Amino acid sequence: MLFNSIDFAIFLPLVFMAYWLIPARHIRAQNILIVLASYVFYGWWDWRFLSLIVFSTIVDYVVGRRLGQENRPGRRKFLLWVSIAVNLGFLGFFKYYNFFVENFVEAFSFFGQPIQADLLHIILPVGISFYTFQTLSYTIDVYRRKLEPTNNFIAFTAFVSFFPQLVAGPIERATHLLPQFYKKRIFKYDLAADGMRQILWGLFKKMVIADNCAGYVNMIFSNPESHSGSMLVLGAVLFAFQIYGDFSGYSDIAIGTARLFGFDLMKNFAFPYFSRDIAEFWRRWHISLSTWFRDYLYIPLGGSRGSMANQIRNVFIIFIVSGFWHGANWTFIAWGALNALYFLPLLLLNRNRSNLDTIAENSFFPTFRELMGMLLTFGVTVLAWVFFRAESIAHAWEYLGGIFTESLFTIPEIMNFKQLDVLLKLLLLFLLVEWYGRKTEFAIQKFATWPKLFRWPAYIFIIFLIGMYAQTEETPFIYFQF
Repeated sequence: MLFNSIDFAIFLPLVFMAYWLIPARHIRAQNILIVLASYVFYGWWDWRFLSLIVFSTIVDYVVGRRLGQENRPGRRKFLLWVSIAVNLGFLGFFKYYNFFVENFVEAFSFFGQPIQADLLHIILPVGISFYTFQTLSYTIDVYRRKLEPTNNFIAFTAFVSFFPQLVAGPIERATHLLPQFYKKRIFKYDLAADGMRQILWGLFKKMVIADNCAGYVNMIFSNPESHSGSMLVLGAVLFAFQIYGDFSGYSDIAIGTARLFGFDLMKNFAFPYFSRDIAEFWRRWHISLSTWFRDYLYIPLGGSRGSMANQIRNVFIIFIVSGFWHGANWTFIAWGALNALYFLPLLLLNRNRSNLDTIAENSFFPTFRELMGMLLTFGVTVLAWVFFRAESIAHAWEYLGGIFTESLFTIPEIMNFKQLDVLLKLLLLFLLVEWYGRKTEFAIQKFATWPKLFRWPAYIFIIFLIGMYAQTEETPFIYFQF
């Protein structure tokens, strides 16, 4: 079920009303409703894949219980590896089986030993990368004794399947989200109103910004040899806005929806395109995944401890694995490796934690140095996004090669300049609102402090823009494919 669909517009109010009609003292009943609603939400796409979520839930619940009863190090490690094998086994089969088979065949053919291997017609379950990492956080934290194993199967099932963030995050930690299913939830108007504001802004990001950029992006990337360098730059920049609007829009809707039910989800985006260096960008982009890899991969590898060679190794590992997490294609690995190269100078100069505050912290306008840092970071990020969007490495090189030609300095050949002009004005408005709200949880959160005379017209204007510029067809979120 898509957040930007009529189905969800009917589903959410019905679940919301049923949920709050249950007395707050009946926590178990509320959790059961969440589980049922979450399974309907996910099963709306394909009910058959519910079995994967159910099986993963049972395995990790049982493993967690056994870890709580077991003190022998060898047995505890074995139980942990059972959870890892089951979860990553499912993920590896559905997401990477064909990738590895294809590359295995190509490798043997390259060395003059052609072999035959059959590929499988595998449907990738929506959100498997997200809920797999979420449930893994539970067993790993129980293994590390950072979390007591739960005896409440219903609460644990609700944690694994919680529908607002089930298919595209944020990837919640068990230490943060699971305890919230044990507590009494009381409806709070201010919290729900804040959630509605965040949902509204998320819908604007997705339906107005991302979906309107998508048409130009698809046209330009599908046929890069037919476009000038300036047009290719335009396509890459618009894709940067498309993927940000699409993914952060989903996160806003997810976090806002959770607030309607009395839950707090972690912040997943912190205005990343206002970053002054690539390290700051990765502290602000897809925070739930970046911190997951930091805590469960980077730090166990040694993190920033040890020799510089080990630190460089760890940085490349975490970026390349992060890229591979996104999809079974060499383009994602190249995207991760390129970001590691961007990060390397900051690591060598020990400046990877230079910008921990908010840009223009004490003023409305950035300093010249901040502005240059922000533009440079955005520029190199846009170039890296070309690999992320391209269908193959060859496609990415063809695209980048087309940029760096004499045609880079020409005026883009726009078929419908009036339509693009409207989009550029919408992007400018979007950037101004994001800049205004850069110190808050989400861009229009500060609207709550405005007088009603200004606040409500602003909401109505956003709704008007959604109604005016939303695409006629429902479009899936980009990160559903991951």
